[in-house]
Amino acid sequence: MEKRLFIVSNRLPVIIDEEKGIRPVSGGLVSSLGNYVQNVKDNIYKEVYWAGVPGCQVNTWFAHSKQLTPGSFTYLPVFVPPVEYEDYYSGLSNAVIWPLFHYFPSFAEYNAESYSAYEQVNQRFAETLIKHLRPGDKVWIHDYHLLPLAGMLRSAIPELTIGFFLHIPFPSFELFRLLPRKWQADLLKGMLGADLIGFHTIDYASHFLQSILTVLGLDHERHIINYENRLVKVDVFPIGIDYTKYNRAYQDVGIAAHRDRLLEQMNNRKIIFSVDRLDYTKGVHNRLRAFEYFLQRYPEYHNKVVFILVIVPSRDNIPKYIERKILIDELISNINSKTGNINWIPVIYQYNHLEFEEMMALYSACDLALITPLRDGMNLVAKEFVASRQDKKGVLVLSEMAGAARELTDALLINPNDVVEIAVKIREGLEMPVRERVLRIETMQKRIATYDIHAWAEDFMNELEHIRQKQQSFQIKFMDEYTRREMYDSYRHASRRLLLLDYDGTLAPFTANPDDAIPNPGLLGLLQSLAETPGTTVCIISGRSSAWLEKHLGMIDVNLVAEHGARYKRNGEWITEVQTNQDWKERVQHIMEMYERRCANTFIEEKDFSMVWHYRNANIDQGKLKASELANDLNDYIHHRNLQVLMGNKIVEVRQSGFNKGSFIKNILHQNTYDFVLTIGDDKTDEDMFKVLVNRKGSFTIKVGMDASYAQYNLHTPQMVISMLEGMSYLAANTTIQ
Repeated sequence: MEKRLFIVSNRLPVIIDEEKGIRPVSGGLVSSLGNYVQNVKDNIYKEVYWAGVPGCQVNTWFAHSKQLTPGSFTYLPVFVPPVEYEDYYSGLSNAVIWPLFHYFPSFAEYNAESYSAYEQVNQRFAETLIKHLRPGDKVWIHDYHLLPLAGMLRSAIPELTIGFFLHIPFPSFELFRLLPRKWQADLLKGMLGADLIGFHTIDYASHFLQSILTVLGLDHERHIINYENRLVKVDVFPIGIDYTKYNRAYQDVGIAAHRDRLLEQMNNRKIIFSVDRLDYTKGVHNRLRAFEYFLQRYPEYHNKVVFILVIVPSRDNIPKYIERKILIDELISNINSKTGNINWIPVIYQYNHLEFEEMMALYSACDLALITPLRDGMNLVAKEFVASRQDKKGVLVLSEMAGAARELTDALLINPNDVVEIAVKIREGLEMPVRERVLRIETMQKRIATYDIHAWAEDFMNELEHIRQKQQSFQIKFMDEYTRREMYDSYRHASRRLLLLDYDGTLAPFTANPDDAIPNPGLLGLLQSLAETPGTTVCIISGRSSAWLEKHLGMIDVNLVAEHGARYKRNGEWITEVQTNQDWKERVQHIMEMYERRCANTFIEEKDFSMVWHYRNANIDQGKLKASELANDLNDYIHHRNLQVLMGNKIVEVRQSGFNKGSFIKNILHQNTYDFVLTIGDDKTDEDMFKVLVNRKGSFTIKVGMDASYAQYNLHTPQMVISMLEGMSYLAANTTIQ
């Protein structure tokens, strides 16, 4: 089947205007994906589509779209009524999500009608795409306007491969929780419809993982989440630029001529340059205040420096943006009137778009680029400036709140709220020795040249393919009669057998009181019978305490492993595998007791190496909610301690790090040779065992229950496990076992 890629963003990369005709949309996303598609079209994808709002009415689109030049994309317009689009875009997207995710919670305007429009427009995107999609297609969704879309598409066509990338920050949970509770859950579930969720920095990814833990009760393992029996990967992909394009621009004849004219006009004055969209997140007001303070503190720079500030119009129909422009205009006027003179204008200000040639001339002519956003997902302007300096003489002053600061560590990093620090760094940058400038720029150029826009897109797509492959080994596949006979045949012909059996939920069903789940005589007899089979080792590997296992299973000839591998019984003696420091238990118990009081019918169990909060008898919805909150509080406590928090089957457990069922059976398999291994379990902790045995010859892994798993097969209930083991016991009693 031919591969097809669907790129989805809020707007199409072209605009059709009745007066101006067809014109391309400029922007980082368009140029980034355009370059990627040119490289992979025909080689990987036979068809590439781009879905988005066209910015014109239906009649206008169909009247002019035939004039579109055939290129890399086939356009799929999503038509949205203007009033509905306004509520979706200016309302929920940019009056709630944008300010909240950029740490401006007081700017957020919560409105139920806007949220309804947001959902409706996402549904329109889904309906448009579903008409063209088919199972096996790949969909790449972009940005905060379309957070619910992946979930909608997944519900309609489960076989899709879906990637989602967020181009803005994802906030800490303390901010995310300001959204109405239903909105929180809906947006997170929508994002989890993707197979791969990408962020610019590890901070944003961590905030997202914290939010899904607290809101949805979903834990992760190495940034992989098990959601609705499907693996979802959360990863970091710092978007890059077309480094070669910006670096080579320095030598372009037209740009060089423009640069020379600019330098001549500045009359040997130092040039500070900034360019930003009109937005309160960009820190332009603080930047101007810092420049004003710089001129006050260092009067020797009067008439020797010029600040060229370009503001690109954006969302200037939104009140907060109008207010911001008025503040900027007033402050610039004040600086120029107070400090400047007839021969010198300190701030040269332009409120307009810049052509590429003008931008490159300013990048490559300035002495210092001043980029000070209060919060920014990445900030590609910083990377473009660094790439443009083929002469290696420019200095970058960059906000530590920009995602780019994680990579451009050789910039002069500043706190964008600290006006004094910015002023000091401006002076430091202007007076920096040439040798240091060159060294700093070279180091940053190496980084962004290596991980450019092509590497970013390929990295994301490769990881999307990788998680889809991983999903193939994580599935529900109930054991049929043919597989059972195959397993019995392998068991019969093996010379050394190892049976690794969980207890609760595997050999015995769960009970309201864990102490009531004691093995009956029939189960004890069955386990003893299997253990007595020549060449067979039976190991009960459980989360139970060693005292409980000894009391109820110590009388039969099976190996016992307690608390997920922390302690095991060998030659009649219990051996401890981990350190016995218990200082943490008192504090953990205190935290759990608060939740025991808040959530009826929950209880705490203390083991030798762990503390467990059980909510199996509580109201299921309340229990899940409190479990998420408890896990959040416990994770805060265990930070920098040798502990881990696990969310299992209606439990939240804190235990010492460094051991699990998987690591324990690795040791068993290292010490002994087995040609038949059967592993059965029902819980998340058993997945550690299943993963160890993936693709191991002679191994059979079984998950009890109807959840997807790394195990090869599923059985419905503990009763079916007992029935299968009875078949093995019968086989051993009535057949000559090697």
